[in-house]
Amino acid sequence: MRDPRLQKLAQNLVQYSIDVQPGENVLIDMIGKEVELAKCLIEEVAKRGGRPFVETSDRSVLRTMLMHATKEQMELWSSLDLERMKQMQGYIAVRSGDNINELADVPEANMRLYDQIYRNPVHMEQRVKRTKWVVLRYPNASMAQLANMSTEAFEDFYFNVCNLDYSRMDKAMDPLQQLMNRTDKVRIVSPGTDLTFSIKGIGAKKCAGNRNIPDGEVFTAPVRDSVQGTITYNAPSVQSGVTFENIKLTFKDGKIVEATSNDTKRINEIFDMDEGARYIGEFAIGFNPYIQHPMNDILFDEKIDGSLHFTPGQAYEETDNGNRSALHWDLVLIQRPEYGGGEIYFDDVLIRKDGRFVIPELEYLNPEHLK
Repeated sequence: MRDPRLQKLAQNLVQYSIDVQPGENVLIDMIGKEVELAKCLIEEVAKRGGRPFVETSDRSVLRTMLMHATKEQMELWSSLDLERMKQMQGYIAVRSGDNINELADVPEANMRLYDQIYRNPVHMEQRVKRTKWVVLRYPNASMAQLANMSTEAFEDFYFNVCNLDYSRMDKAMDPLQQLMNRTDKVRIVSPGTDLTFSIKGIGAKKCAGNRNIPDGEVFTAPVRDSVQGTITYNAPSVQSGVTFENIKLTFKDGKIVEATSNDTKRINEIFDMDEGARYIGEFAIGFNPYIQHPMNDILFDEKIDGSLHFTPGQAYEETDNGNRSALHWDLVLIQRPEYGGGEIYFDDVLIRKDGRFVIPELEYLNPEHLK
């Protein structure tokens, strides 16, 4: 007998997140072995009159591919998958695996080719910009371990997060989106952080279950050359299969001029992949009430209650500051008191302190109103 929470999740993804319409082609991209969820998604797409297509893969197989792939092979791989993606109106990705660091020993040159030749044209340019898409993780013992929880407790947490009433959250986001649309100067202050930039004229976008599950953020981008100062992130982050910690970035006229971490050499190699990798493509404020602590999974961590992320690399088309890169690396700073606290100012007005919104029009984004 199926877990009814699984059926509800599939319904939410198909009906709410990508709103499948009759005759639409939907690619269901399963990374892992979540057979029951795949079946639920196929059934739900078909119920709506859509045409489901399924791709299954495994991170360990991808690792072996990347270890041996040539540039010519990646170009053909990209061409084939790009042509398929062009036939799709919808995309649902379910990602799971036993080891988040599966790609850690893939040579950096190979990962760079993968990002530039495959991920950028197939996903950043075609899928992100031209399909209705949603991406989610699926709970397993590895994720529970990262969250320092039992497998059963993590499953309960997962379905609370993913089956949240995102339509109510969507309405509560309106005042923050409107405020960001009319804001010029942003200042972020936290331990090891004093950062200023402008978001004037960029616009803001709500994320309430339409692109990522879990969700809960409003994002924009800084004016490309306006970023000044230093930010110290306090959540770990996986990039190219490697976990980075204690990341500190210093900016001058928008550009990262100094970057340090637990692996300073490797992080600078990442930022040197192209010119845009040293500029910021996204600034977002996170507030999912059920996500309280980092678990080294960015789909969860970037939505942490009382967090923000400040993202080197590619800007999104909806909030485009002109930055272009094969990189889009969401790095998270949590500002709740147990993580050192902090403030966000919009045009010199304090709007969030220690992770809680403090002006009346934003109070409904505090956790007690969203659960």
